[in-house]
Amino acid sequence: MTTTATTGPRLEKVSSRNLEAALGIQVRPDQEHAVDPVVKSLAEAYVHPGVAWPRLIVDDDRPVGFLMAFFDIDWYGDGSAHRSGLWRLNISAAEQGRGYGRFAVESVAGEIRRRDGKELYVTWHPGPDGPEGFYLGLGFRPNGETSEGETVGVLELDRPGRGLS
Repeated sequence: MTTTATTGPRLEKVSSRNLEAALGIQVRPDQEHAVDPVVKSLAEAYVHPGVAWPRLIVDDDRPVGFLMAFFDIDWYGDGSAHRSGLWRLNISAAEQGRGYGRFAVESVAGEIRRRDGKELYVTWHPGPDGPEGFYLGLGFRPNGETSEGETVGVLELDRPGRGLS
């Protein structure tokens, strides 16, 4: 009997090889109002090359989610603030509650650190059926701003004891 070692979740670049798997990622119906579908993310990545960082989340060769990060964008369009963060997070309905969302956020935090960033930004739809509890539980704090009606949260990555490891 041959056994295959499980290595845990990993990120893959979205390519022609895994495009259909990425497009097949769907959140629960009650979450669809809070996150755009993967196809829209991939279209946005196409028109924002060098800024958008789309990745398929795979575990044991099984697609379980999709994330898209952004790096060093001119947040206000006037050069006063450049930010990096999580633009989109879609975890398959059947795969939620298994740590893949946390893995995604940790992966983006690691990439931002690798690029010498100190903060990870995210936005979320406010309300009881949105992802606020998830993000607050990971250490994000609202910074008092909104973006297109969504709460802006920030996770400080450079303070000991703060942010994700």
